[in-house]
Amino acid sequence: MTTPVEQEQTRVEPTSGALGVDDKPWQTIVWNDPVNLMSYVTYVFQKLFGYSRDQATKLMLDVHHKGKAIVSSGSKEKVEGDVARLHAAGLWATMQHES
Repeated sequence: MTTPVEQEQTRVEPTSGALGVDDKPWQTIVWNDPVNLMSYVTYVFQKLFGYSRDQATKLMLDVHHKGKAIVSSGSKEKVEGDVARLHAAGLWATMQHES
């Protein structure tokens, strides 16, 4: 026998305004700087994010030629950690919420 409380199911429907804010990932952006060598930036991308040499080189070239590259995305907490690790490696990095 079940109690009335066990039978009751509450369904909360998110409003359309609540969607869009929480379902879009945060992004880690690495910015071009006049200090770090391109080979070092490629190395950092490989070691911190596990990118292949080719993918890390492509991202480094985006940083070099376009001024920035998105190197990771995910939850706010994950991206905050990625930015902190990049700062520890001496790279210029910020985070933004995808629009």
